[in-house]
Amino acid sequence: MSEKVTQQREITGVVTSNKMNKTVVVLLQKKIAHPLYGKYVRRDTKFYAHDEAEICKVGDLVRILHTRPISKTKCWVVDKVITAAQESK
Repeated sequence: MSEKVTQQREITGVVTSNKMNKTVVVLLQKKIAHPLYGKYVRRDTKFYAHDEAEICKVGDLVRILHTRPISKTKCWVVDKVITAAQESK
């Protein structure tokens, strides 16, 4: 019997908000070429991710994984913090 192997979707983005309980907002910025003019345009997408330990801070670069729906807007979970945010004085 062959086992079905599925690749789990993962995204790397920057945390823009951690004001909710156990939830962070992760921003994904990508550049796409305009179909007519060819100029590169920045597209932003926000993802709501579950952060059980509440370890993420604003400015952290994190990896999130797609999972089952946790709430109406959350279907991502924080896998790990890649780089921590720089603290400024």
